[in-house]
Amino acid sequence: MIKAVIFDNDGTLVDSVDLHAQAWVATFAKYGKKINFHDVRRQIGKGSDQLLPVFFSPSELHEFGEQLEKDRSELFKRDYLPQVKSFPKTRELFERIRQDGKQIALASSAKEGELMTYKKLARVEDLLAGETSSDDVEKSKPHPDIFAVALQKLGNPSVEDVIVVGDTPYDAEAAGKLTLRTIGVLCGGWTREALRQAGCIAIYRDPADLLTYYDESPLA
Repeated sequence: MIKAVIFDNDGTLVDSVDLHAQAWVATFAKYGKKINFHDVRRQIGKGSDQLLPVFFSPSELHEFGEQLEKDRSELFKRDYLPQVKSFPKTRELFERIRQDGKQIALASSAKEGELMTYKKLARVEDLLAGETSSDDVEKSKPHPDIFAVALQKLGNPSVEDVIVVGDTPYDAEAAGKLTLRTIGVLCGGWTREALRQAGCIAIYRDPADLLTYYDESPLA
């Protein structure tokens, strides 16, 4: 029986993936790297600790990685964060889960400050039993650290009683390392096939679709 649900955030609850990718592309250009938008977008879902080494060498990251990340964060907050919107029916889905007596936690690769804004956009602050961000761990997804902390904040329930909802293969990969099962959503832009291959046990279009078919879903 499912007792708790752990949700990813970017691309799962809020429509922010393209905006994150645009901010990274613009920041990379400032540091002399012209990177294709699609290539960057496929890395969204990882934290910066896992994303940056895909595009920069260790020596480059040692030289300016910290400043690059700071510049990206400031750019995103100023120009892109105001454009982020919640996917429809996110609060209603959370309310349904809570009505069933299940706990809810967030496990996001976003920074804590961004996560606070996302919770308000999705209108779910009062429905959460816990949350964790990339600030809480040394390694972000696809490492399992974020989900491990989320489990702790939920009171360490058995992994058999917990299910993850996420939009990227990185969510399913990270959850799988703790033997957590994952429901995939397509609203973050990944294909059904990619999510299946990563281990998702069921796939829905978005939070609204998951709510529509709630009684037939693994959540029930």
